[in-house]
Amino acid sequence: MTRIYISQKPPHLLDLDAGIATAKAEIEAAAAQGANLVVFPETWLGGYPAWVFGLAGWNDPEARHWFQKLVAASATVPGPHVQALCDAARDNGVCVVIGLNERARPSAALLYNSALTIDADGSIVSVHRKLTPTHTERLVWTPGDADGLRVNETAAGRVGAMVCWEHFHPIIRQALHAEDEQIHVALWPDMPSAHQLASRHYAFEGRCFVASAATYLPVEAVPPDLRAAYEKGTGGDASFPGGSGVIGPDGEYLVGPVFGDAPVICDLDLAQTIAFKHDLDVTGHYSRSDILHWGVDRPGTRYGEQGRPDYRSK
Repeated sequence: MTRIYISQKPPHLLDLDAGIATAKAEIEAAAAQGANLVVFPETWLGGYPAWVFGLAGWNDPEARHWFQKLVAASATVPGPHVQALCDAARDNGVCVVIGLNERARPSAALLYNSALTIDADGSIVSVHRKLTPTHTERLVWTPGDADGLRVNETAAGRVGAMVCWEHFHPIIRQALHAEDEQIHVALWPDMPSAHQLASRHYAFEGRCFVASAATYLPVEAVPPDLRAAYEKGTGGDASFPGGSGVIGPDGEYLVGPVFGDAPVICDLDLAQTIAFKHDLDVTGHYSRSDILHWGVDRPGTRYGEQGRPDYRSK
């Protein structure tokens, strides 16, 4: 049995050190409640730059100001802030999946929207970088590659992760379904009905559990000097309501959606991911691989064998 814990503590926008401190406290709290897997929402570490949707004009000094602040509050992988998360995972014996703004190098302005997976021994097993940032998100993040588009064997089970609107792309979904995913982590900034539908559909289609994580951000947690920029990007409401939940292989909620700052805690019987494939297995008896073909290009020649990043050796 695997116990999952989805944190809905508000992120610390543009404050990397405070974010790490809260993440460590949440990892400890989750372990105290017997969790094997702890999940944080999309770009929880550093915060989701909602301002980008309202500051997309050419040569905008305000957009440049907040971009510089976001870069400064973004973590490198590996790096000292990520190492603190690895140490917390190891010390508490839990796996962690956390969304973060990832800085390509300590001196770079290049950012990715990433999902970092840490195993219970404190090792980094995967960094999935969102393949295509959505709409004006491309003014902040660069497209990722497929090195992290994988399912990873962890102490909590076979875990994969995707970010936000990647869940609407059928071949991206299929790439993880094909690797016998047991627990899928769906990272979102918020949880409107479309995001709930996508999460539930993913669980039903992949016959897996889905930990659907969304940010809870009350207005008072948005720094006053950032609030006006957030309101421009969100249409006047700088808050995010949460809405995280856990969905079973039948597409039904086991817990949630939960709005507010309460964590989502749920026990998973991973054997159900096999049982539900009796009638639908999109990469097995229902795949029709004799007539339907697809593929994933994972070049990644800078990294480990067959293009897989060898984070453990760093």
